[in-house]
Amino acid sequence: VQLQASGGGLVQVGGSLRVSCATSALSFSLYAMSWFRQAPGKEREFVAGISWTGTTINYADSMKGRFTISRDNAKNTVYLQMNSLKLEDTAVYYCAADRTRGNPSPSPLEYDYWGQGTQVTVSS
Repeated sequence: VQLQASGGGLVQVGGSLRVSCATSALSFSLYAMSWFRQAPGKEREFVAGISWTGTTINYADSMKGRFTISRDNAKNTVYLQMNSLKLEDTAVYYCAADRTRGNPSPSPLEYDYWGQGTQVTVSS
């Protein structure tokens, strides 16, 4: 299963950006999907996750109210809409798929497949 992340880029503080993660996997609709991020010198951290049905959505506390995760199973794509971006949001953003659990886990160890990452840089 290959995950292709896209949509990263350079944005100013307070701006918005949407990143996408697409796959050709036929079983995409059965996977819980999440976004993680990793800044230089830091561990990979959970950003947001969505269950395979889309009914369960979790966010890291620092992203609540600013980020929105969604999925379109017809397009085999998961999105992360990021608003009110801060300097500390600068990181490489990775999408991940969990084929086992229906609900998204905040632990990166639970995920089976990873995208290549897309760089998001927030500047002042």
